[in-house]
Amino acid sequence: MADILHTSPAQPERIPIHASRSYDVVVGEDLLKDAGRYILQAVSPSAAVIVSDDLVYPLYGQTVEASLRKEGISVLSWTFPHGEDSKNASTLFSLLEFLAEKGLTRSDLIVALGGGVTGDMAGFAASIYLRGIPYVQIPTSLLAAVDSSVGGKTAIDLNAGKNLAGSFYQPRLVLCDIRTLDTLPDQEFSCGMAEVIKYGVLCDPELFALVENGEARLYLNDIIRRCVSIKRDLVMQDEYDTGSRQLLNLGHTLGHAVEKLSGYAVSHGSAVGIGMVAIARCAYAAGLTDADCSERIASALASYGLPTSCPYPAAELCQVILRDKKRSGDAINLVIPRAIGNTCLHRMKVDKLEAFFQNL
Repeated sequence: MADILHTSPAQPERIPIHASRSYDVVVGEDLLKDAGRYILQAVSPSAAVIVSDDLVYPLYGQTVEASLRKEGISVLSWTFPHGEDSKNASTLFSLLEFLAEKGLTRSDLIVALGGGVTGDMAGFAASIYLRGIPYVQIPTSLLAAVDSSVGGKTAIDLNAGKNLAGSFYQPRLVLCDIRTLDTLPDQEFSCGMAEVIKYGVLCDPELFALVENGEARLYLNDIIRRCVSIKRDLVMQDEYDTGSRQLLNLGHTLGHAVEKLSGYAVSHGSAVGIGMVAIARCAYAAGLTDADCSERIASALASYGLPTSCPYPAAELCQVILRDKKRSGDAINLVIPRAIGNTCLHRMKVDKLEAFFQNL
């Protein structure tokens, strides 16, 4: 566990990730104007394509473009309609066709500028275009900063469910400029806070205590650094998600089912929050934990305006969970919170799931 969290450092901090490819996560303020310089420290592209959505690009695209051109890098941009609905094969292949049409080579670069949808899709495109070209993550949402930009998971959604096609493909750099969070709508900030709360429940009761009363904006730099460090440790132990990295799925198995059943009208953060409360409540009811921490989790989520009750019955949820990518044969690993800061993996037969989730 980290020492007492403190005020934001004056200088950017580099958090090294040592996986199949080593890279740094740089966390600090006002980094976008120097993005080109940071990128050249990690990779030397002749050209770069900035991939962003139609909300983020008008805010930050020109700043990143200017910083790349200042370093002698040729720059193109490609934007798509924002939102989870765009994270699909059609959008992905449109991006791939653009890369091919513009003649990008293996020595060039993709820059993912945006939130989780952008990072997931741009990273997946980088992993399969020419069988792999370099990419850099520049997260502009809290959710992407603390979670999805780190660790090399890339994906798109299929009709059957979320993130069912993808790859493990590490970036060359993650550049996290805290200032980009200033423009986040409250709803998007809250969405990211569900992932922050997840990290506290997972293994850091001090982090949970810091944010549970709704005051996270006072400690953003430290919160992001702590979440990235926790994820770094799990990724370095289990890059390909076969063991301890699965703990990061706390709240996600049921959460992804909620997203799918809502037609993605329920945001990822809201769905993960619902999933955390449900799994804590159901695990206690099933006798898998000695204490019920669901109410404290629910209270923390509610302090950021996040929902805590599940709008779908167990039978419908389980039909979607059966198609979850974490399922293996006739069983699936559930992440069980035994207490705030203490979680474990529990393997459950899929034919037991509906009974388990009856106490939603």
